[in-house]
Amino acid sequence: MKFGKSLTNQIEETLPEWRDKFLSYKGLKKQLKLILIHPPPKRARLSHQSAVTLEEIDFVRLIEAELDKFNAFFVEKEEEYIIRLKELQDRVREVEGTESMEELMMVRKEIVDFHGEMVLLENYSALNYTGLVKILKKYDKRTGALIRLPFIQKVLQQPFFTTDLLYNLVKECETLLDRLFPTNEPSVSGENGSRKLRTWRACT
Repeated sequence: MKFGKSLTNQIEETLPEWRDKFLSYKGLKKQLKLILIHPPPKRARLSHQSAVTLEEIDFVRLIEAELDKFNAFFVEKEEEYIIRLKELQDRVREVEGTESMEELMMVRKEIVDFHGEMVLLENYSALNYTGLVKILKKYDKRTGALIRLPFIQKVLQQPFFTTDLLYNLVKECETLLDRLFPTNEPSVSGENGSRKLRTWRACT
């Protein structure tokens, strides 16, 4: 299955409300088709600015706009998750020691759902990175330019690709479950549970 179709399917099967926050792969491919095919030169053509067409400039601008979109959404969600984790930590403190299994299971469901959404954001980062690599490879092949590697180096420094904070939030969420169900109840922080939750389909 082609990447564009695979991306669309995964979005629709998981969080369709995020669809406009993902890479506009189809739009970038359309813009790419407007660029005339050039034979690959001995050196990267982008070293000669006069050789760059308006269509190529527009394509790069679209890529830059996509990066801004990813970063804005990712940072917004991280800030939201910090607040939600604090609220869940307060909830766990409230129900610790309670004999109401119904209340415990309700809090557990909130934590598991929250964990699943954060894992989806991790996958959001990975999928958009993969899409960028693929579309930039197509650009280099079509134009004879060599912008993919330097552009990817820039991407690696972007907020949406820097997932350390998100990873820590996920681990803290797993710690909450261990704290609430320390013995008999299976925890998502276990080897198998964590692996299962860290997929697109596990949280649907």
